[in-house]
Amino acid sequence: MVTRREFGAALAALPLWAADGRKKKVAAIVTEYRHYSHADVIVGRLLAGYSPNAKHMKARTQVVSMYTDQTPQNDMSRDLAARNGFTLYKTIEEAITLGTGKVAVDAVVFVGEHGNYPVTELGQKQYPRFELMTKILDVLEPHKSRIPVFSDKHLSYDWSKAKAMYDRVKKVGSPFMAGSSIPVTVRTPHLEIPLGAKVDAAVCMGNGDEDAYGFHLLESLQCMVERRGSGETGVQWVERLGGDAVWSWMDGEGAWAKPLFEAAAQRQRNWQGDLRDPVRRPVLFVVQYRDGLKAAGLIIQRGASGWSWAGNVNGKVESTFFGLPDRSRPLPHFDGLVWCIEEMIVTGKPVYPVERTLLTTGTLAHLFQSKGKKARVETPELGISYKAPAKAWFQTA
Repeated sequence: MVTRREFGAALAALPLWAADGRKKKVAAIVTEYRHYSHADVIVGRLLAGYSPNAKHMKARTQVVSMYTDQTPQNDMSRDLAARNGFTLYKTIEEAITLGTGKVAVDAVVFVGEHGNYPVTELGQKQYPRFELMTKILDVLEPHKSRIPVFSDKHLSYDWSKAKAMYDRVKKVGSPFMAGSSIPVTVRTPHLEIPLGAKVDAAVCMGNGDEDAYGFHLLESLQCMVERRGSGETGVQWVERLGGDAVWSWMDGEGAWAKPLFEAAAQRQRNWQGDLRDPVRRPVLFVVQYRDGLKAAGLIIQRGASGWSWAGNVNGKVESTFFGLPDRSRPLPHFDGLVWCIEEMIVTGKPVYPVERTLLTTGTLAHLFQSKGKKARVETPELGISYKAPAKAWFQTA
Protein backbone atom coordinates (compact mmCIF):
# COMPACT_ATOMS: atom_id res chain seq x y z
CA MET A 1 0.00 0.00 0.00
CA VAL A 2 1.16 3.53 -0.79
CA THR A 3 0.05 6.24 1.63
CA ARG A 4 -1.42 9.54 0.44
CA ARG A 5 1.68 11.32 1.76
CA GLU A 6 4.04 8.96 -0.11
CA PHE A 7 2.01 9.37 -3.31
CA GLY A 8 2.06 13.15 -2.97
CA ALA A 9 5.83 13.18 -2.40
CA ALA A 10 6.38 10.99 -5.47
CA LEU A 11 4.13 13.22 -7.56
CA ALA A 12 5.97 16.35 -6.43
CA ALA A 13 9.28 14.78 -7.46
CA LEU A 14 8.10 14.31 -11.05
CA PRO A 15 9.06 16.91 -13.66
CA LEU A 16 6.32 19.40 -14.49
CA TRP A 17 5.49 17.88 -17.86
CA ALA A 18 4.61 14.59 -16.16
CA ALA A 19 3.09 15.95 -12.95
CA ASP A 20 0.48 18.27 -14.45
CA GLY A 21 -0.14 16.36 -17.66
CA ARG A 22 1.27 18.91 -20.08
CA LYS A 23 4.47 19.20 -22.00
CA LYS A 24 6.74 22.23 -21.64
CA LYS A 25 6.12 24.70 -24.48
CA VAL A 26 9.12 25.57 -26.65
CA ALA A 27 9.74 28.56 -28.92
CA ALA A 28 12.18 27.65 -31.71
CA ILE A 29 14.28 30.57 -32.98
CA VAL A 30 16.28 29.54 -36.07
CA THR A 31 18.32 31.16 -38.81
CA GLU A 32 16.82 28.87 -41.47
CA TYR A 33 14.92 25.57 -41.62
CA ARG A 34 15.77 23.34 -44.57
CA HIS A 35 16.57 19.65 -45.03
CA TYR A 36 19.54 18.62 -42.83
CA SER A 37 20.07 22.12 -41.50
CA HIS A 38 20.75 22.19 -37.76
CA ALA A 39 17.20 23.43 -37.28
CA ASP A 40 15.98 20.29 -39.05
CA VAL A 41 18.13 17.83 -37.08
CA ILE A 42 17.41 19.48 -33.71
CA VAL A 43 13.89 20.93 -33.88
CA GLY A 44 12.85 18.10 -36.19
CA ARG A 45 13.55 15.66 -33.35
CA LEU A 46 11.42 17.74 -30.99
CA LEU A 47 8.59 17.42 -33.50
CA ALA A 48 8.92 13.78 -34.51
CA GLY A 49 10.72 12.07 -31.63
CA TYR A 50 14.25 10.68 -31.53
CA SER A 51 16.37 7.74 -30.38
CA PRO A 52 18.88 8.43 -27.60
CA ASN A 53 20.84 5.28 -26.75
CA ALA A 54 19.13 3.52 -29.69
CA LYS A 55 15.65 3.57 -28.11
CA HIS A 56 13.01 5.68 -29.82
CA MET A 57 11.06 8.06 -27.61
CA LYS A 58 8.52 10.79 -28.13
CA ALA A 59 9.64 14.31 -27.37
CA ARG A 60 9.02 15.42 -23.79
CA THR A 61 8.38 19.00 -24.94
CA GLN A 62 6.10 20.68 -27.49
CA VAL A 63 7.21 23.17 -30.14
CA VAL A 64 4.44 25.79 -30.20
CA SER A 65 6.07 28.63 -32.13
CA MET A 66 8.91 29.41 -34.51
CA TYR A 67 10.76 32.39 -35.90
CA THR A 68 12.99 31.97 -38.96
CA ASP A 69 15.54 34.69 -39.76
CA GLN A 70 15.80 33.60 -43.40
CA THR A 71 13.47 31.66 -45.70
CA PRO A 72 15.31 29.89 -48.53
CA GLN A 73 13.49 28.38 -51.51
CA ASN A 74 13.76 24.92 -49.92
CA ASP A 75 12.33 26.12 -46.60
CA MET A 76 10.55 23.40 -44.57
CA SER A 77 9.13 25.49 -41.72
CA ARG A 78 5.88 26.51 -43.45
CA ASP A 79 4.90 22.96 -44.28
CA LEU A 80 5.95 21.66 -40.85
CA ALA A 81 3.89 24.35 -39.10
CA ALA A 82 0.81 23.26 -41.01
CA ARG A 83 1.38 19.58 -40.26
CA ASN A 84 2.46 19.94 -36.62
CA GLY A 85 0.22 22.72 -35.41
CA PHE A 86 2.79 25.29 -34.32
CA THR A 87 2.63 28.96 -35.32
CA LEU A 88 5.17 30.88 -37.36
CA TYR A 89 5.73 34.43 -36.17
CA LYS A 90 7.32 37.41 -37.90
CA THR A 91 9.29 38.51 -34.82
CA ILE A 92 11.20 36.82 -32.01
CA GLU A 93 9.10 38.69 -29.45
CA GLU A 94 5.88 37.26 -30.89
CA ALA A 95 7.35 33.74 -30.98
CA ILE A 96 8.16 33.91 -27.26
CA THR A 97 4.99 35.73 -26.16
CA LEU A 98 2.69 33.93 -28.64
CA GLY A 99 1.35 37.39 -29.37
CA THR A 100 0.10 37.90 -25.81
CA GLY A 101 2.55 40.58 -24.70
CA LYS A 102 4.02 38.35 -21.98
CA VAL A 103 6.31 35.31 -21.96
CA ALA A 104 4.04 32.41 -22.89
CA VAL A 105 6.52 29.55 -23.43
CA ASP A 106 8.58 27.44 -21.04
CA ALA A 107 11.86 27.42 -22.99
CA VAL A 108 13.69 28.78 -26.03
CA VAL A 109 15.68 26.59 -28.41
CA PHE A 110 17.90 28.84 -30.53
CA VAL A 111 19.59 27.34 -33.60
CA GLY A 112 21.79 29.97 -35.22
CA GLU A 113 23.51 27.66 -37.72
CA HIS A 114 23.16 27.65 -41.54
CA GLY A 115 21.87 30.43 -43.74
CA ASN A 116 23.19 33.02 -46.16
CA TYR A 117 25.45 35.24 -44.05
CA PRO A 118 28.77 37.01 -44.77
CA VAL A 119 32.18 35.48 -44.05
CA THR A 120 35.17 37.32 -42.57
CA GLU A 121 38.48 37.59 -44.43
CA LEU A 122 39.80 34.80 -42.19
CA GLY A 123 36.95 32.42 -43.00
CA GLN A 124 34.53 32.87 -40.07
CA LYS A 125 30.82 32.71 -40.89
CA GLN A 126 29.18 35.76 -39.32
CA TYR A 127 26.05 34.12 -37.99
CA PRO A 128 23.96 36.69 -36.07
CA ARG A 129 23.92 34.62 -32.91
CA PHE A 130 24.67 37.56 -30.64
CA GLU A 131 22.13 39.78 -32.38
CA LEU A 132 19.32 37.19 -32.27
CA MET A 133 20.12 36.19 -28.69
CA THR A 134 19.97 39.86 -27.75
CA LYS A 135 16.41 39.97 -29.11
CA ILE A 136 15.54 36.83 -27.12
CA LEU A 137 16.87 38.34 -23.92
CA ASP A 138 15.17 41.66 -24.67
CA VAL A 139 11.91 39.73 -24.26
CA LEU A 140 12.86 37.69 -21.20
CA GLU A 141 14.63 40.34 -19.10
CA PRO A 142 11.80 42.90 -18.69
CA HIS A 143 9.41 40.11 -17.67
CA LYS A 144 11.98 38.68 -15.21
CA SER A 145 11.51 35.36 -16.98
CA ARG A 146 14.15 32.74 -16.21
CA ILE A 147 13.06 30.06 -18.65
CA PRO A 148 15.77 27.67 -19.99
CA VAL A 149 17.61 28.72 -23.15
CA PHE A 150 19.68 26.53 -25.47
CA SER A 151 22.00 27.98 -28.14
CA ASP A 152 23.41 25.66 -30.79
CA LYS A 153 27.21 25.46 -31.39
CA HIS A 154 29.61 28.28 -30.45
CA LEU A 155 28.22 31.47 -29.00
CA SER A 156 29.67 33.79 -31.66
CA TYR A 157 32.51 34.14 -34.16
CA ASP A 158 33.57 37.20 -32.12
CA TRP A 159 34.88 36.79 -28.56
CA SER A 160 33.55 40.10 -27.22
CA LYS A 161 30.05 39.28 -28.50
CA ALA A 162 30.23 35.77 -27.04
CA LYS A 163 31.27 37.04 -23.62
CA ALA A 164 28.57 39.72 -23.67
CA MET A 165 25.97 37.07 -24.54
CA TYR A 166 27.13 34.82 -21.70
CA ASP A 167 27.18 37.66 -19.17
CA ARG A 168 23.68 38.81 -20.07
CA VAL A 169 22.13 35.34 -19.88
CA LYS A 170 23.72 34.96 -16.43
CA LYS A 171 22.24 38.32 -15.44
CA VAL A 172 18.79 37.24 -16.60
CA GLY A 173 19.23 34.00 -14.63
CA SER A 174 18.06 31.50 -17.23
CA PRO A 175 19.40 27.93 -17.20
CA PHE A 176 21.71 28.04 -20.23
CA MET A 177 23.35 25.40 -22.41
CA ALA A 178 25.10 25.61 -25.75
CA GLY A 179 27.64 23.74 -27.82
CA SER A 180 28.35 20.80 -30.07
CA SER A 181 26.56 17.47 -30.48
CA ILE A 182 29.86 15.55 -30.61
CA PRO A 183 30.67 15.39 -26.86
CA VAL A 184 27.35 13.65 -26.15
CA THR A 185 27.51 11.00 -28.86
CA VAL A 186 28.68 7.39 -28.53
CA ARG A 187 32.41 6.87 -27.92
CA THR A 188 34.16 3.93 -29.58
CA PRO A 189 35.56 2.45 -27.42
CA HIS A 190 33.60 3.68 -24.42
CA LEU A 191 35.81 6.14 -22.53
CA GLU A 192 35.01 8.44 -19.65
CA ILE A 193 37.95 10.25 -18.07
CA PRO A 194 37.75 9.81 -14.28
CA LEU A 195 36.95 13.07 -12.56
CA GLY A 196 40.17 14.40 -11.02
CA ALA A 197 42.45 12.35 -13.29
CA LYS A 198 45.95 13.50 -14.14
CA VAL A 199 45.96 14.60 -17.79
CA ASP A 200 49.16 16.32 -18.90
CA ALA A 201 48.79 16.14 -22.71
CA ALA A 202 45.91 15.58 -25.14
CA VAL A 203 45.08 15.84 -28.83
CA CYS A 204 42.03 15.65 -31.06
CA MET A 205 41.81 14.89 -34.79
CA GLY A 206 39.09 15.69 -37.30
CA ASN A 207 38.31 17.03 -40.75
CA GLY A 208 36.36 19.81 -42.44
CA ASP A 209 36.12 23.57 -42.29
CA GLU A 210 38.26 25.40 -39.70
CA ASP A 211 35.31 27.39 -38.41
CA ALA A 212 32.28 25.08 -38.31
CA TYR A 213 34.22 21.83 -37.82
CA GLY A 214 37.09 23.39 -35.91
CA PHE A 215 34.55 24.16 -33.21
CA HIS A 216 33.54 20.48 -33.01
CA LEU A 217 37.24 19.63 -32.74
CA LEU A 218 37.72 21.93 -29.75
CA GLU A 219 34.54 20.79 -28.00
CA SER A 220 35.64 17.15 -28.44
CA LEU A 221 38.96 18.02 -26.88
CA GLN A 222 37.49 20.10 -24.06
CA CYS A 223 34.82 17.62 -22.92
CA MET A 224 37.63 15.17 -22.13
CA VAL A 225 40.30 17.39 -20.59
CA GLU A 226 37.89 19.40 -18.42
CA ARG A 227 37.73 16.39 -16.09
CA ARG A 228 41.38 16.68 -15.08
CA GLY A 229 42.76 17.65 -11.68
CA SER A 230 40.70 20.02 -9.59
CA GLY A 231 38.84 21.51 -12.55
CA GLU A 232 39.23 23.74 -15.59
CA THR A 233 41.23 26.96 -15.15
CA GLY A 234 41.37 28.26 -18.74
CA VAL A 235 43.70 28.79 -21.69
CA GLN A 236 46.99 30.74 -21.59
CA TRP A 237 47.76 31.05 -25.30
CA VAL A 238 46.89 29.58 -28.70
CA GLU A 239 48.56 29.25 -32.09
CA ARG A 240 47.26 28.23 -35.50
CA LEU A 241 49.64 26.57 -37.98
CA GLY A 242 49.10 25.26 -41.49
CA GLY A 243 50.82 23.15 -44.16
CA ASP A 244 54.44 22.14 -43.65
CA ALA A 245 54.63 24.23 -40.47
CA VAL A 246 52.47 21.56 -38.82
CA TRP A 247 55.05 18.81 -39.39
CA SER A 248 57.92 21.14 -38.44
CA TRP A 249 56.13 21.77 -35.14
CA MET A 250 55.75 18.03 -34.53
CA ASP A 251 59.45 17.53 -35.21
CA GLY A 252 60.35 20.25 -32.72
CA GLU A 253 58.46 21.65 -29.73
CA GLY A 254 55.44 19.50 -30.49
CA ALA A 255 57.24 16.16 -30.41
CA TRP A 256 55.13 15.26 -27.37
CA ALA A 257 52.05 15.19 -29.61
CA LYS A 258 53.27 12.71 -32.25
CA PRO A 259 52.46 9.47 -30.40
CA LEU A 260 49.11 10.86 -29.34
CA PHE A 261 48.16 11.85 -32.88
CA GLU A 262 49.17 8.39 -34.05
CA ALA A 263 46.88 6.87 -31.42
CA ALA A 264 44.04 9.19 -32.44
CA ALA A 265 44.58 8.34 -36.12
CA GLN A 266 44.20 4.63 -35.41
CA ARG A 267 40.74 5.34 -33.98
CA GLN A 268 39.57 6.95 -37.23
CA ARG A 269 37.28 4.96 -39.52
CA ASN A 270 39.26 3.10 -42.20
CA TRP A 271 42.51 4.91 -41.42
CA GLN A 272 45.27 4.27 -43.98
CA GLY A 273 48.68 5.62 -44.82
CA ASP A 274 51.12 8.01 -43.21
CA LEU A 275 49.91 10.87 -41.04
CA ARG A 276 52.20 13.20 -43.00
CA ASP A 277 50.76 12.50 -46.43
CA PRO A 278 50.86 15.99 -48.06
CA VAL A 279 47.41 15.57 -49.62
CA ARG A 280 45.93 15.84 -46.13
CA ARG A 281 46.39 19.67 -46.14
CA PRO A 282 46.85 19.90 -42.38
CA VAL A 283 45.80 22.69 -40.04
CA LEU A 284 46.92 22.60 -36.41
CA PHE A 285 45.41 24.26 -33.36
CA VAL A 286 47.92 24.46 -30.49
CA VAL A 287 46.34 25.20 -27.11
CA GLN A 288 48.37 25.85 -23.95
CA TYR A 289 46.28 25.70 -20.78
CA ARG A 290 46.96 27.82 -17.71
CA ASP A 291 47.62 24.81 -15.48
CA GLY A 292 50.33 23.41 -17.79
CA LEU A 293 48.21 21.01 -19.88
CA LYS A 294 49.50 20.81 -23.45
CA ALA A 295 46.90 20.19 -26.15
CA ALA A 296 46.56 20.29 -29.91
CA GLY A 297 43.89 19.71 -32.54
CA LEU A 298 44.65 18.51 -36.06
CA ILE A 299 42.35 19.08 -39.03
CA ILE A 300 43.16 16.96 -42.07
CA GLN A 301 41.19 16.75 -45.30
CA ARG A 302 41.89 13.19 -46.34
CA GLY A 303 41.82 10.17 -44.06
CA ALA A 304 39.85 11.61 -41.15
CA SER A 305 36.07 11.33 -40.93
CA GLY A 306 34.65 12.53 -37.65
CA TRP A 307 36.59 13.22 -34.47
CA SER A 308 39.00 11.11 -32.44
CA TRP A 309 40.81 11.90 -29.19
CA ALA A 310 43.94 10.69 -27.41
CA GLY A 311 45.62 11.75 -24.19
CA ASN A 312 48.01 10.86 -21.41
CA VAL A 313 45.64 9.91 -18.59
CA ASN A 314 47.09 8.83 -15.25
CA GLY A 315 50.33 7.86 -16.99
CA LYS A 316 48.66 5.84 -19.76
CA VAL A 317 47.70 6.68 -23.36
CA GLU A 318 43.91 6.52 -23.76
CA SER A 319 42.03 7.11 -27.02
CA THR A 320 38.55 6.98 -28.51
CA PHE A 321 36.43 7.90 -31.53
CA PHE A 322 33.34 10.09 -31.16
CA GLY A 323 30.73 8.04 -32.95
CA LEU A 324 29.96 4.55 -34.16
CA PRO A 325 32.40 2.32 -36.07
CA ASP A 326 30.00 2.46 -39.02
CA ARG A 327 27.36 4.89 -40.22
CA SER A 328 24.26 2.93 -39.27
CA ARG A 329 21.90 5.90 -39.74
CA PRO A 330 22.18 9.65 -40.38
CA LEU A 331 23.43 11.95 -37.64
CA PRO A 332 22.71 9.87 -34.51
CA HIS A 333 24.81 12.28 -32.43
CA PHE A 334 21.93 14.78 -32.50
CA ASP A 335 19.79 12.31 -30.56
CA GLY A 336 22.14 12.79 -27.63
CA LEU A 337 22.13 16.57 -27.94
CA VAL A 338 18.34 16.79 -28.12
CA TRP A 339 18.05 14.55 -25.06
CA CYS A 340 20.31 16.98 -23.16
CA ILE A 341 18.27 19.98 -24.37
CA GLU A 342 15.02 18.40 -23.23
CA GLU A 343 16.52 17.29 -19.93
CA MET A 344 17.45 20.91 -19.16
CA ILE A 345 14.00 22.13 -20.17
CA VAL A 346 12.21 19.50 -18.08
CA THR A 347 14.39 19.71 -14.96
CA GLY A 348 15.62 23.30 -15.19
CA LYS A 349 19.22 22.08 -14.76
CA PRO A 350 21.87 22.07 -17.53
CA VAL A 351 23.37 18.63 -18.22
CA TYR A 352 26.85 20.12 -18.73
CA PRO A 353 28.31 23.59 -18.01
CA VAL A 354 27.91 26.31 -20.62
CA GLU A 355 31.38 27.54 -19.56
CA ARG A 356 32.79 24.71 -21.67
CA THR A 357 31.32 26.35 -24.76
CA LEU A 358 32.32 29.82 -23.62
CA LEU A 359 35.92 28.60 -23.40
CA THR A 360 35.88 26.76 -26.76
CA THR A 361 34.22 29.77 -28.40
CA GLY A 362 36.97 32.05 -27.14
CA THR A 363 39.70 29.58 -28.04
CA LEU A 364 38.44 29.31 -31.63
CA ALA A 365 38.05 33.08 -32.00
CA HIS A 366 41.64 33.64 -30.83
CA LEU A 367 42.92 30.87 -33.11
CA PHE A 368 41.49 32.85 -36.03
CA GLN A 369 43.35 35.89 -34.70
CA SER A 370 46.50 33.77 -34.74
CA LYS A 371 45.73 32.78 -38.31
CA GLY A 372 45.54 36.44 -39.29
CA LYS A 373 48.66 37.47 -37.39
CA LYS A 374 50.61 34.31 -38.26
CA ALA A 375 51.79 34.25 -34.65
CA ARG A 376 50.99 32.94 -31.20
CA VAL A 377 48.24 34.86 -29.37
CA GLU A 378 48.15 35.29 -25.60
CA THR A 379 44.68 34.85 -24.11
CA PRO A 380 44.45 36.43 -20.63
CA GLU A 381 40.68 36.84 -21.11
CA LEU A 382 40.28 33.05 -21.31
CA GLY A 383 40.99 32.45 -17.62
CA ILE A 384 37.64 30.66 -17.42
CA SER A 385 37.27 28.33 -14.45
CA TYR A 386 34.57 25.70 -13.98
CA LYS A 387 34.07 22.12 -12.86
CA ALA A 388 32.90 19.24 -15.02
CA PRO A 389 29.87 17.23 -13.86
CA ALA A 390 30.65 14.28 -11.59
CA LYS A 391 29.11 11.98 -14.20
CA ALA A 392 29.53 12.87 -17.84
CA TRP A 393 26.41 12.14 -19.90
CA PHE A 394 26.88 10.80 -23.40
CA GLN A 395 25.18 8.13 -25.46
CA THR A 396 26.27 4.55 -24.86
CA ALA A 397 24.36 2.86 -27.69
